Amino acid sequence: MPAFVVVGRNVSTDHMFSLNDLAGSTGRLDVLLRCVNSAFMLSNDIRRDVDLYLLLLGEPDPPRALLFRGAELKYLNPDERSTAALVKNALMKAALSGWVRSTPGIYTAKKDLEGVLAELSGRRLVYLKEEGELLPPGALRQDDVFILGGKEDLTAEHERTVSGWPDSLKISLGPRSLHADHCITLALNALERSS
Repeated sequence: MPAFVVVGRNVSTDHMFSLNDLAGSTGRLDVLLRCVNSAFMLSNDIRRDVDLYLLLLGEPDPPRALLFRGAELKYLNPDERSTAALVKNALMKAALSGWVRSTPGIYTAKKDLEGVLAELSGRRLVYLKEEGELLPPGALRQDDVFILGGKEDLTAEHERTVSGWPDSLKISLGPRSLHADHCITLALNALERSS
């Protein structure tokens, strides 16, 4: 089952954000919410065979990781506002080193990128980056872990973590710059076509 890790370098870890200003008051949480939508929403259904990790690194209490497990998800709707309310509820939970369940299929923890990736050891890491090699047909595997930045690229430190992964590759999904949520859609499409 594929997993996606989306890093929000400036996304706020404060649960007091306004649902009416998701782009301005949250450090671009709206971008990550669109990633949730792309990972799970199908026409009249929810994709159950995907996990999505959102890594929030903004103030006031970074890092904060959110885990969306497709097999367990409930209450997820296709609009950003209701997904933001689910994120708000998760951020209200105490941040512990282990996962704490917020709502069915949504968990939160006090984890940084290394902590999230430690849970995914033994799997290939696919770094989605504009400057990567173009994706060759059939190159993706069903258990790949995809990592990408939200609004901003990964930090140099995060890139070192990714490049130091035992089994990794850096790919581009096309010749043009794409939104993070579109990258998730294209990667899932490529996986489904190859299976």
